[in-house]
Amino acid sequence: MSLESLRPKIQWFLTPTARFFSKLPITPNMWSVISLFCAFAAGVFFAFGYPLAGVLFVVLNACLDVLDGALARYMGIASPVGDYLDHVFDRYADTAIVIGILVWGVQVWNCPVPAWVIGMFAITGVLLSSYMGTQAQAVGMKRNYGGILGRADRLILLTVLGVAEFIFPNPIFFGLTFLGWLLVIYGLFGHITAIQRFVLGIKELNAQNKK
Repeated sequence: MSLESLRPKIQWFLTPTARFFSKLPITPNMWSVISLFCAFAAGVFFAFGYPLAGVLFVVLNACLDVLDGALARYMGIASPVGDYLDHVFDRYADTAIVIGILVWGVQVWNCPVPAWVIGMFAITGVLLSSYMGTQAQAVGMKRNYGGILGRADRLILLTVLGVAEFIFPNPIFFGLTFLGWLLVIYGLFGHITAIQRFVLGIKELNAQNKK
């Protein structure tokens, strides 16, 4: 199950953090923009072969991505515009990070499968799983965070395997490094998650039609 389900359990930490940041002259939407630039920076560092720096900016992106929503709710200014920006920026962030890893992979991976194929497999898995979650809202259901690999799960995997690649940058199996295998995981489990969310959405819509 996606780690998104754990978010309510860290509310004890989010509330005082939001209280502190509410005193700064920076709006939640501004934090969203800063978070996006952190993701772009991560992608650049990954592309140039600096996985540890990339991981640090990924962590910053993830922390600020949680902060903007918590801050908006604490200040009582949460809005559809902020939610829309958050989802759009998340997709750009995901894309920038995957492309950054792919750019480096084209240079160093020695896999029988072309790096661009692995990259396309990963990015379509990531984007389609996210699309299935938000599409549920478009037809009147709640945002679907279900499935085997959510965004929080992806970021944790990226952090762990990014540090592993910094420690051991050489290919580990089938000509792929740790981050190469990360994209394989993104692709495989991303598409599985998209199918899971699609099936769940169909079940919920059918259940609503029967009422």
